[in-house]
Amino acid sequence: MPRQPGPDTGIQAWMQQQGWQPAPFQREVWQALAEGRSGLLHANTGAGKTLAVWGGVLDLPWATLSGQAGQAGKAGLKALWITPMRALAADTLKALMPPLQALQPSWRAGLRTGDTPSSERARQDKAWPQVLVTTPESLSLMLSRADAREVLGGLGAVVVDEWHELLGNKRGVQVQLALARLRQWQPALRVWGLSATLGNPQQALQALLPASPPEGIDAAPAPCLVRGRLDKTLVVDTLLPDARTRLSWAGHLGTPMVAALAEALDGAGTALVFTNTRAQAELWYQMLLQARPDWAGLVALHHGSLDADVRSWVEEGLKTGALKAVVATSSLDLGVDFLPVERVVQIGSAKGVARLLQRAGRSGHAPGRPSRITLVPTHTLELVEAAAARRAALAGRVEARCAPEQPLDVLVQHLVTVALGGGFEPDALFEEVRRSHSYRALGREAFDWALDFAARGGDSLQAYPEHHRIAPDAQGLWRVPQDTPTGRLAARRHRMQVGTIVSDAAMQVRFLNGPRLGTVEEGFIARLRKGDCFVFAGRTLEFVRVQDMTAYVRRAEGRKPTVPRWQGGRMPLSSEMADAVLALLDEAAADAAWHEPEMQAARPMLAAQARLSRLPGSDRLLVEQHPSREGHHLWLYPFAGRLAHLGLAAVLAWRLARLQPRTFSLAVNDHGLELLCAEPWALTEHELRAALSPEQLMPDLMASLNAGELAQRRFREIARVAGLVFTGFPGAGKSARQVQASSSLYFEVFQKHDPANRLLLQAREEVLAHELDLARLQACLQRLQSLPMDWVQLPQPSPFSLPLMVERLRERLSTEKLSDRVARALKAMGVQEA
Repeated sequence: MPRQPGPDTGIQAWMQQQGWQPAPFQREVWQALAEGRSGLLHANTGAGKTLAVWGGVLDLPWATLSGQAGQAGKAGLKALWITPMRALAADTLKALMPPLQALQPSWRAGLRTGDTPSSERARQDKAWPQVLVTTPESLSLMLSRADAREVLGGLGAVVVDEWHELLGNKRGVQVQLALARLRQWQPALRVWGLSATLGNPQQALQALLPASPPEGIDAAPAPCLVRGRLDKTLVVDTLLPDARTRLSWAGHLGTPMVAALAEALDGAGTALVFTNTRAQAELWYQMLLQARPDWAGLVALHHGSLDADVRSWVEEGLKTGALKAVVATSSLDLGVDFLPVERVVQIGSAKGVARLLQRAGRSGHAPGRPSRITLVPTHTLELVEAAAARRAALAGRVEARCAPEQPLDVLVQHLVTVALGGGFEPDALFEEVRRSHSYRALGREAFDWALDFAARGGDSLQAYPEHHRIAPDAQGLWRVPQDTPTGRLAARRHRMQVGTIVSDAAMQVRFLNGPRLGTVEEGFIARLRKGDCFVFAGRTLEFVRVQDMTAYVRRAEGRKPTVPRWQGGRMPLSSEMADAVLALLDEAAADAAWHEPEMQAARPMLAAQARLSRLPGSDRLLVEQHPSREGHHLWLYPFAGRLAHLGLAAVLAWRLARLQPRTFSLAVNDHGLELLCAEPWALTEHELRAALSPEQLMPDLMASLNAGELAQRRFREIARVAGLVFTGFPGAGKSARQVQASSSLYFEVFQKHDPANRLLLQAREEVLAHELDLARLQACLQRLQSLPMDWVQLPQPSPFSLPLMVERLRERLSTEKLSDRVARALKAMGVQEA
């Protein structure tokens, strides 16, 4: 019979000593762990998830586990804690230590991430700690050790922290494969995930813990989902413009709100000010200091491109309460408690309910403390999005996250990892891989293709020895041959770039004869000339020169700078948020939405839209047309998000151009799309409906876009994960141009000589799924088929069309110079913002 937790058990006694009362969900997790069950704990941020799972792990009867779980009772690794960010590892370890020292005082704990010094890794190799905090990439590296089974086969428990952050990407697939390997070695292994802000926790549990046990193993206890929602007050409010402040309809940075935000922060304790992009964080940090120069040293900047020492200094300032405010990106979305943080601010739209809740939870990050997030609109439409976000958040309409399906680049990498880690027998590994959720439907033909690709590069690369990475030995086990120079080089290269995080090559930014500031993408630095200025790390810098992949700079005050644009900065509005916005617009059209303060503030703009045109709604499609000096404009408002609108605009332009040869300029945002044609053209509702048909979507989509270029760009990432492209050894890294040339060469070879190559097919599928949001685009077209159309010939551009016009004026980055261009364009058209 399993031990029944009581008030005298270790973790409960320890909590009582701290003056804490266990929550019911914590007791439920402790009971499940005592019964040998694995599971997923889904609970609010700050509810006590860490203590629930970690306390239960420490309270297990470890002295008796050796009989039921192989080596778990012996010295060495007993518990593994996987964190999604290596920057969080040290703080995570600190949070685990107090109960560890109280309940298992003989255990040692350590870190093993990409930041762990080689001397510390060498010490661990000689005598492993009982507890190890690591990342998905470092766990895969451990699986590539020749003694991987000896080191990891005795684990009794694995905890995957922040599972919602890993679930929807290839890093999550990497974790799935690693867990399948560990459970093969240790069928009684207890695996627990920690998660918050998920709309589909049951599916998240299935992705973490597929039900099927290893062959020949008695069925393990079924995984359980524990829901740990506490009665925690959530406050979502909006910083509204006052009577003296007029927000633009679109296209601006939000400068008019800076003074109001500074005033709001003045009387508060420590605050986190979140932005959606690193460029936006840099600019808002500058603007806050310009508004309040006396806050110098009290306001800090935090994002992933800053040097680790700078980030650590900021994080320590948050923990101690020494900082007034920190302007940050998602780099501070996750992590351990920052108890001094009283409130969170979101600049602009959060774009998703899950992101809003995750960030709100950074304030009041403890049971019983309220969480507050204040939304700061940067233009008028974001007032509507703010009200929609509050409604959706309080109603619990959180986005679902789904795991990728069968990414073969990750599988190829895993095959080489396992071949290094003791070798494998193909039939057994095929069954093991299929026990991970993402590969549950993997066919043997696809597995054998991946095996052949790892062994000889497939049909098109078999003549090149560097692609011969694995081979069967005399016993039939597939390994990386260590007795050949080619095999040793393959092993070294593989271990150098294990993982699925792929980004553009980054260059160090350093002062002349001074410290490092962080990293900027190489493509941005390549566009600079000596003497050009840019904003980075909260400073205005003058570019001096590039040497050894380092950009040397000096201070440059009082000069007009630009801002680096990092990849991945623009995220689409989620379906849940879009539905909430449309519901508010439906109420506004019925004159029933004005009790919301944000809607009151947006009322003049919405009234202007209704006067000039119609308000978009959930039960109709608004179509607007207008002739101007630029040409003939067509605007549609499907509210399907930026990515789906990109594909929709391209398909629509392609189909309409087949009716009569025309050239279109396209613009999209989260709410709608614009087609601009220089020549006059007549369009009937019948023609538009036909162009919006979901029939023949795939071929028209591939024909309308530069799908080859999109696929080639996606292939670069796939080639890097699959090990085709090597980014270089330390001190001899390849430039982004070199990596791009290498991947482009492979792409062209496969296109010409191996068009059925599965990595090529994967690249095309990922373009459709991730670059164009194909599923949402298909659903959008299906919905539009049944909607009536409100067709309006505009006397001048409407408030909703203006943001789309701004998208065409926008440079690659948004700076305040954009406002001048917008003003000139409006003046030329005779448009007055209401």
